[in-house]
Amino acid sequence: MRKTKKSEAEVAKQVNALLEGMSLAEKVAQLAQIGGAAWNDGPGAGEIIREQGAGSVLWLNDTAEFNRLQKIAMEESPSGIPVLFALDVIHGYRTIFPVPLAVAASWDPAVAERSQAVAAKEARAAGIHWTFGPMLDIARDARWGRIVEGAGEDPCLGSAMAAAQVRGFQGDDPTDPQRVLACAKHFAGYGASEGGRDYDPVDLSEAQLRNVYFPPFQAAIKAGVGSFMSAYMDLNNVPATSNRWLLQDVLRGEWGFDGFVVSDAFGVGNLLTQGFAKDGRDAAQRALEAGLNMDMASSVYLENLADLVEDGSLSLDQIDAMVRPILAVKVRMGLFENPYTDETLLEKVAAEPESREAGRWAAQRSMVLLRNQDGLLPLSKTQQKIAVIGPLADSMEATEGSWMVFGHTPAAVTVLEGLRAKLPGTAIAYAPGPEINRDVPHPFGEFNTSERKPIQTPEEAEAAFQTALETAAGAELVIMVLGENADMSGEFASRGSLDLPGRQEELLKAISAMGKPVVLVLLNGRPLSINWAAEHVPAILEAWQPGSQGGHAVADILFGDVNPGGKLPVTFPRNGNHAPLYYARTLTHLPEESPRYRSRYWDSPTTPLYPFGFGLSYTTFAFSHLHVSAAQIKAGASVTVSVDVTNTGQVAGDEVAQLYIHQKWGSDSRPRRELKGFARVTLQPGESETVTFSLGPDELRYWSASAGRWVQDAATFDLWVGSDSTATLQAGFEVVE
Repeated sequence: MRKTKKSEAEVAKQVNALLEGMSLAEKVAQLAQIGGAAWNDGPGAGEIIREQGAGSVLWLNDTAEFNRLQKIAMEESPSGIPVLFALDVIHGYRTIFPVPLAVAASWDPAVAERSQAVAAKEARAAGIHWTFGPMLDIARDARWGRIVEGAGEDPCLGSAMAAAQVRGFQGDDPTDPQRVLACAKHFAGYGASEGGRDYDPVDLSEAQLRNVYFPPFQAAIKAGVGSFMSAYMDLNNVPATSNRWLLQDVLRGEWGFDGFVVSDAFGVGNLLTQGFAKDGRDAAQRALEAGLNMDMASSVYLENLADLVEDGSLSLDQIDAMVRPILAVKVRMGLFENPYTDETLLEKVAAEPESREAGRWAAQRSMVLLRNQDGLLPLSKTQQKIAVIGPLADSMEATEGSWMVFGHTPAAVTVLEGLRAKLPGTAIAYAPGPEINRDVPHPFGEFNTSERKPIQTPEEAEAAFQTALETAAGAELVIMVLGENADMSGEFASRGSLDLPGRQEELLKAISAMGKPVVLVLLNGRPLSINWAAEHVPAILEAWQPGSQGGHAVADILFGDVNPGGKLPVTFPRNGNHAPLYYARTLTHLPEESPRYRSRYWDSPTTPLYPFGFGLSYTTFAFSHLHVSAAQIKAGASVTVSVDVTNTGQVAGDEVAQLYIHQKWGSDSRPRRELKGFARVTLQPGESETVTFSLGPDELRYWSASAGRWVQDAATFDLWVGSDSTATLQAGFEVVE
């Protein structure tokens, strides 16, 4: 039952009363997040909670156990303060939605909001209060494994998706029993790790941080996000876990964030590994003084904070200040009044057909048509013999994707199943071909030893290859489902190459040589270098890791029940060693369009395989009548940009109107193009719609490296509107003092 939302005065009064009655040990316990899983060392979660309480428990996904531990917290711990149960609910709990990078490809914040609202409802029914999402790291290096968890390379698109996810997770009422507390992570710059290698250091200028990497976090704050997570890595030689400039000066001082900050797993203990802290005592003091409220699982706070207060190194007021926002969240959420979960609720909520419908809809809107030579797609439903080939075609794990909920059992509709459901009377043969595997096994695999399969021998792989060829030879049409296994993207999943793993390209070439129509469906969590396919395979659908209903959504698009309208949220490089590659670069001594330009690399072009914002449709669109409301505006004023978008084809479809600007001179060099607005519109054949954007101080200012502050220059601006970052419909305006 939902309780009445408390005023902030009522929240503060209850928090102050709690603090007055708590011992130092109980306060320190609220600053600790403890592990609930079986592999944790030391005393169990129940014992710790009974002795002094706990701020939160993670690595546990069991409603009955949640209730057992909560009962200990409420009835047996000294302070009777409820525990926050937390879990990584990244893109769904029971109903798995497309991975966040895929959702960003919808260019539709409503997809992100609806998806996370369903995830929150299911997670809360299981007893989870707090999710470690959304991940808001801008990522411009496709080799980085965790690119799959974010919204891609652009701060404008990333900010829109950030706010939408926060709204989806949290709603507008913290007492809502169908919502969870969101956590903006990883603050900040994690997506720029050197070489795209997870956890490696980051060296970013303040201008880059403020102009590119901070905006999604600021958008999350404006949307009301309740918690932040610090990043693992060193940021400019200061670990983010203990970075006072990040956590105090910027987050709380400049932005006014009043929630709490948790470390990433073992982050406080890692301050020793990073050569920053002398010992656990030093790590605890420096992290707390920097503004880190909660220590995730390293026990460094539990073991050291009380001693630091008792010897005067920290004050009780400092501890109280860190505990206060944690208690405030528990009060706002109504956990003191409603600490337990109905253990029969989850199965009822998970069975709701609306959730499956939402998953299918989200997958449909997220897919990107990369190639459709001679209109091969959509396919006719009168096909008689279809071969479905590829190691991912019947993989539930690859369909649902990386970053599953702890303890989740895959239950996706695979591409093969989706096609068979779409065409029940058609003969659909299937052959997986050779398996694909990581060269270095995923470390999370050690917890799933019962599910491991022996890796194919070379002889078995060759036999599977030949079977796939024979299967394709007997078909009129071949649908190949290639890409990456679920464990090939996400945490612990950075790659040096962006090529198709294993023998997939070899198999694709061999089947294409048969002369049959071939459709390539990609399941992957990052851009892939599919150079050969982009030139030789007539139809390519980027399906990403589309979630529980992904197979149905792929079939819907391939056979024309849905017209794809997604756009790439990230640039596709031609080679992994071209990364990082992104559209919003500054101009160079010899830009690509210069008559004297020669390739940056002598062995390959540096242009993208597919540009940011790219995506095709089964219909065509035209942009016209680009209009700017004023040729000249004063600094601080706004200008309106409008454009007509027309469906010039034969079927209804979606187009994403994208507005880009370039400031031609100023205090600093500015990127050659920057996305400043977008809108996804649905149009019938022959229908037009006028799309309007506003450009004001928020869009035209930037953090100047030379001035060390926010500036809005008097300058001339070019602008373009079109269907991707290479749009050619151009206009301009001038800003004057």
